[in-house]
Amino acid sequence: MRKILTTIIFVVLATGLCAIPAFLAFGEPAASEMDQYFIGHGQSEAAANNIVTSIVFDYRGFDTLGESVVLFTAVVGVGLMFRSMKGGKEQ
Repeated sequence: MRKILTTIIFVVLATGLCAIPAFLAFGEPAASEMDQYFIGHGQSEAAANNIVTSIVFDYRGFDTLGESVVLFTAVVGVGLMFRSMKGGKEQ
């Protein structure tokens, strides 16, 4: 029963993931007013010549820090999981 339920959930999620592009506007850029703000004020406010760098490190610094913490936690978790599966010593 559990295997059937897992298969059904997987099929529903995979179908939903494959159906997402059908509802998106193809070929149209997803532009907003924020794009023009970042392009116009990025160099003067952040003192960076690269707009992408100024957005990642200045405008979205805390968000980037949070993503780094999540990535580090995931890597440590996977490392610990593989260590315990390999039969390593747990301290």
